[in-house]
Formats: sequence, structure tokens, C-alpha cells
Amino acid sequence: MTEPLIVTLGCRLNAYESEVMRRHASDAGLADCVIVNTCAVTGEAVRQAEQTIRKLRRERPGARLIVTGCAAQIEPERFADIHGVDHVIGNAEKLAPGTFRALATETLERIAVNDIMSVRETALHMIDGFGSRARAYVQIQNGCDHRCTFCIIPMGRGPSRSVPAGEVVSQIRKLIETGYPEIVLTGVDITSYGADLPGRTSLGRLVKQILAHVPELHRLRLSSIDQVEADEHLLDAIANEQRLMPHLHLSMQAGDNLTLKRMKRRHLRDDAIRFCETVRRLRPDVVFGADLIAGFPTETEDMFANTLDIVDACELTYLHVFPFSPRKGTPAARMPQLDRQIIKERAARLRAKGEAAHAHYLDRLAGTRIELLMEREDIGRTPHFAEVSIDRKAPIGALLWATLGRHDGRRLNGMIDA
Repeated sequence: MTEPLIVTLGCRLNAYESEVMRRHASDAGLADCVIVNTCAVTGEAVRQAEQTIRKLRRERPGARLIVTGCAAQIEPERFADIHGVDHVIGNAEKLAPGTFRALATETLERIAVNDIMSVRETALHMIDGFGSRARAYVQIQNGCDHRCTFCIIPMGRGPSRSVPAGEVVSQIRKLIETGYPEIVLTGVDITSYGADLPGRTSLGRLVKQILAHVPELHRLRLSSIDQVEADEHLLDAIANEQRLMPHLHLSMQAGDNLTLKRMKRRHLRDDAIRFCETVRRLRPDVVFGADLIAGFPTETEDMFANTLDIVDACELTYLHVFPFSPRKGTPAARMPQLDRQIIKERAARLRAKGEAAHAHYLDRLAGTRIELLMEREDIGRTPHFAEVSIDRKAPIGALLWATLGRHDGRRLNGMIDA
């Protein structure tokens, strides 16, 4: 029998949950199957999921084919109708050990997808980490209570719900004991952390608890944050906790006020600029990344220019650029759409702007000495998430000091201290 093949599409949270499924499948003795963990963030993501499923069916004709993830949660019948799909399971069901025991004994119904909006708790799934021995991801939150007009994810993930701080700290301590030097806190909307828990807590308070109770932790990172929800405790941690890495990825989406209003975002352009200025005063070496959408419905050239300009106004270093793709079931899909060629061209311009900003940042690092966390034997990351190719092999997970040299636009060269 062969071990299950798990194919992950989409976000880091999906990748985390794929490892939870891998453990549950192993514990249940499930074998000879393919599990596709889908993404639903855009219409294109759903089409790619369908293509991947059909390709896997051709490549593994004898395996049981199981589809899960956000796209399966939102449109289970769509995926059940694909030839060769044996089971469709929901986002809550995919994390339940009983689902995999039922799959192993062939007693699970073909479509096992319940109402995600009724889920009120997020269990902390203990895993030993994934990806490499350099960093581990810890899910602190799931779901989202906001309703941005372009986003279908709340329908796939359900309401925002948080993992109690004590459980988060306990898992991080266990991961550190197994040798991980860096932890990344992840979720769907991590800056909403704590609103559903008893007492007054928040992401900032959680960060402080982690760093206070796990002194052995070398590096703590945050995944994407919504700057409008950053509280005083998070700002204080950014300013004073050197083990909290000076790299923040912002859920910004656009730099034009009218676009932001039509997206139903909760911030305006000046809010984003002020946030970056405030954080930079508190932590002068901080770098920012951001999610930005090109070609949102009704976006004019002038409106797009404001999004281009936000790269400079906020001094963004790392861009995740998304060409707008209408997602069925969202308000944005019913708005007047732009021509696909215009969207593609604007996305290319925005990516080029981001590449130039990144190259400019790498220019400034040449000649500096900095600590690297080794992700591969010859590749490390700075605290600011810059990638560095080193002059010798080193153990994965090692923390080493290096002097930085030239770069190729994507990666710096570094010389490890003798």
C-alpha cells in the first residue's frame, strides 16, 4: 500500500492543515488515496483546482480521490460532479480524526460537508511542523467576520475563532523543544485574534505571552496582518521585542480610497501610510510587504496609479500582486468588470514596481553583517525575510552571521563569518 498523496493549493493555513490531515490519515491507516486541499480565493483558483483534480485522476487511476478545502466547502456539488472524485469533505471535517477513520473503513458518505458558519471553536492541532527544520507554523485563528466585496473566504472558513493563548504557548514550547528556531503565527485574520475568547486579549497580548513564556524561542514571525486591527500591545511588541521579526506583511489590497471603499475595506489610503510611518518610527529597520489587487472592477487608470504610488508612499519591499479574478457569489463579481488584458497589464506593472522596490532594498543591504536562519544548506533568511545565498553549506535551521554582498535582484550573496 502507498502512503496518501496530499496536494495543497493556496495559502499557508491550507499547508498547515494538510499536515494535520497527513497525521490523521497515518493514524487511521488510510492508504492508496490522493487528497486535494483546494483554494477558493479567486475564480481562477477554483479552475486550477478542477484542472489539478482531473490531472491527478489521470495520473493515479487506481487511487481513491478525495477533495477538500475552501473550494470544496463552498461548492461541494461542483467537485462531486467531477468524474473520478470519490469523496468531498468540508473544512471542519478535514481536521477531524473520525473523518479519516471513516475513510479508512469506507463508511464515510460521499459528500461530508456541514455548515461552516455553525462552527464556533478552533481546536489546536498539534503537529511537529512542516516544510523544513527551519521554521514551523502555528495556527492561532481561523475564519473571518469581515465581508470584503471581492472575498469568498468567510463562506469557506466560517466565523472568526481563536485558539486559547495557553494552548498556543504549549504547542510553541513543544516545537522549540524539537529544534525549531523560528515560529510563524498563522490564520485567516490573525489580527482579529482573541475577540471571541473570554477576557481582554488580542494578537499583541498573545505575542507578548509567547515571548515571555518561551524564552528559548529565537524568532517569532507574523503572517499577514490587517493594519487597522493592530492594537497598542502589538505596536509595543514591535518596538521592544527584538525576537519579533521586523517584517510585516499587510493586507492592504489597494492604494486608492474609492477602490478601498468599493472593496469594503476598513481603512483608507492615509491610514495605511500613517501605520507604516508609525511602525517605522518604533522600529526603524522594519520592512513591509503587502497584498495588492490589480484591476478591481471600476478601477480607472488614475485609481490604479494611486495603488502604484502606495508602494513608494509606504516604502513596501515585498509585494504579493493579484490580478483581479471575479469570484462567483461575491458582490465584486456583479460589478462592472475590466477587460482581462487591462487587468493583466496592470498586474505586470505592479509586479515590476515591486521588483524594483525589492532590488532597491537589497542594494541597501550590501556590506551589512546580519544573522541568517538557514532554510536550505546554502540559502538563509535575514530577520527581514531577505533571501541570502551563502558561500558554504550549513545545517538547515542553523543561525549564522554573515556579511552580505551583491544580489541578482532576488537574492543576496553572503559570506559566513569564519
